[in-house]
Amino acid sequence: MKSARQLSLYTQILVRNLLFAAFACVCATSVPAQTAAGQVTLTLDPAKSSLHWTLGSTLHTVHGTFNLKSGKMQFDPASGSASGEFVAYATSGESGNEGRDKKMHKEILESARFPDIIFRPSKIVGAVAMRGPCDVQLQGAFLLHGSQHEITIPVHAELSGGVWKGSAKFSIPYVTWGLKSPNTFLLKADPAVQIELELTGSLQRTTAP
Repeated sequence: MKSARQLSLYTQILVRNLLFAAFACVCATSVPAQTAAGQVTLTLDPAKSSLHWTLGSTLHTVHGTFNLKSGKMQFDPASGSASGEFVAYATSGESGNEGRDKKMHKEILESARFPDIIFRPSKIVGAVAMRGPCDVQLQGAFLLHGSQHEITIPVHAELSGGVWKGSAKFSIPYVTWGLKSPNTFLLKADPAVQIELELTGSLQRTTAP
């Protein structure tokens, strides 16, 4: 038969082992498992997305839109590397004034020669939340009027299941980028146009093996 001292020691070891097992169980259930790194693909739904622009001047502020053509972006959440492109129809630009829009297309955008406005992302700066809202910086190349310019765009995004949404407000210094100013003797336009995007589409995750 075991002595009282042996029974006490045995009980202490048993209790210690049970506490250790309980602690390990709690840790396993409270710490989320890390998902394998992979690629995320965002596909734009042009019908549910919009591009608005605003140009100030000494006489009035002009508001207009462009229609979005297509968009797809792939990115790696771990490294932030990105690729793809978002395209708008340059020929669709309008401000509600036929004469002003005709001048914009013929003299400034030359949209018959350069029918697309393109943004090609290359890197995401900041952490992308794979569920819920987040704010990041999207770096890439902006192609306008036949020339390419590097730009960083602040983006507010929200990923949820198989759907994504994104919004952005930024400035395009079109005169500095080589486009003609719409200035006249009486009207002095701002040298930069303000862009506002509201984008949405489908999301697909590809888990690395």
